[in-house]
Amino acid sequence: MMTSPADIARKRALDALASMPAQALKERYETICERAPPALAVRGPEIGAIMVRGRIGGGGAPFNIGEASVTRATVKLPTGEVGHSIVLGRDTEKARAVAHLDALRQVPEWEPIVERDCVAPAVEMAEAERLKLAEETAATRVDFFTLARGED
Repeated sequence: MMTSPADIARKRALDALASMPAQALKERYETICERAPPALAVRGPEIGAIMVRGRIGGGGAPFNIGEASVTRATVKLPTGEVGHSIVLGRDTEKARAVAHLDALRQVPEWEPIVERDCVAPAVEMAEAERLKLAEETAATRVDFFTLARGED
């Protein structure tokens, strides 16, 4: 099944928004929400659990590590666009905000606003966190080497 560029962009936006720190998302969402069309709740927010699976070494057989709390929400705009979200944790406000932003992204005049004010900063925050973690990891790197002994 082929994935359209619009689907890829939507997934990227949902990933970024769901992983954005709750307080940062709340601040950005409140500024957009003041002038955005309201969202009607279709489902949730509902809190549940998912099974987290892992593999040893990235290539072994999958096994269940444990469960993680998630919150999901679905909203609908008066114009018919439906937004969905699933976020880690038990934050119902964040799940509803992400779903509302997802629905707004589907409205042509709102897509660039949501992208500029919420998605792009979320991507930048995630990249900064990734670089910070990479730097911390690199600082603990140890290079081992062996000297050949001359016993010929």
